[in-house]
Amino acid sequence: MEKSLKIKSVNISSGKGTIKLPVEKIELTNHGIAGDAHSGEWHRQISLLSEESVMEFSAITGREYAYGEFAENITLSGMKMNECRPGDILENSEVKLLVTQIGKKCHGTGCSIYTETGACIMPKEGIFAKVLREGVLKAGESLTYKPKVWNIGVITLSNRASAGIYEDRSGPHIIATLEKFAAGINRSINFSYHLIPDSEENLKATVNELLNKKFDIVFTTGGTGIGPQDITPDVIKGIIEKEIPGIMEFIRVKYGAHKPNALLSRGVAGIAGDTFVFTLPGSLAAVSEYLAEISPMLEHLIYMRMGLDTH
Repeated sequence: MEKSLKIKSVNISSGKGTIKLPVEKIELTNHGIAGDAHSGEWHRQISLLSEESVMEFSAITGREYAYGEFAENITLSGMKMNECRPGDILENSEVKLLVTQIGKKCHGTGCSIYTETGACIMPKEGIFAKVLREGVLKAGESLTYKPKVWNIGVITLSNRASAGIYEDRSGPHIIATLEKFAAGINRSINFSYHLIPDSEENLKATVNELLNKKFDIVFTTGGTGIGPQDITPDVIKGIIEKEIPGIMEFIRVKYGAHKPNALLSRGVAGIAGDTFVFTLPGSLAAVSEYLAEISPMLEHLIYMRMGLDTH
């Protein structure tokens, strides 16, 4: 959910490992903040911390803290910054920031606050961002927090289901499974569901429509076997630019060890533009098995494609 955040202070320092001091304004460039020690060609150009976190820490330690004392460039109020996730956006009409990292390694005794109190909030509650749109920020202005929403396309290929002979269960099962997974990692998903015949023309048109709309992920279900109408992997291989063979090979070997028929699936995984494409079998059991292996890596895949180093 979008939130409006108030900028309480903007702070810079010319040297690393020192507190930052409030200034009237900061100039954001494609390298970060002009004049700040942490600007550069990397993902941690700007540090942000919430006033709410500072006030809680102040109540625990029994003393007040000045803006910038935790080495944050921007102090905001309206939400705790560690509620953000990499890929989220902070912007107003002039500037735009991409959240790149949540927290950091504690400097320990190299941090004056840690030395004084035995703890520090920046490692757990601070975040980092890089500049996507240059401009100027001042205290008193606002930034809108916009969480990254995953756009996921789900395509079921089935002549009979698309003709209304029976109900498609695999496509809705993908959606329900991913919704549950996303809720567990505090993510929102926008789904686009398509039920089409086993047709090369229809599949190409549907996938290309989702690619043109810059969807993050596309799942297909059905048509991965060796039957005469099983054309999904062949069509998708002609669309993706890079195949990611290890994912599907691992799944086939893992489940094929107990269910030899699982080895007959020809499913592929790959990337087209910035969209990941996975071709799943048509059965509910197989869909569950594939998603159990694929879901945990989705965040990392999206981060990698966005150029975010979250290792």
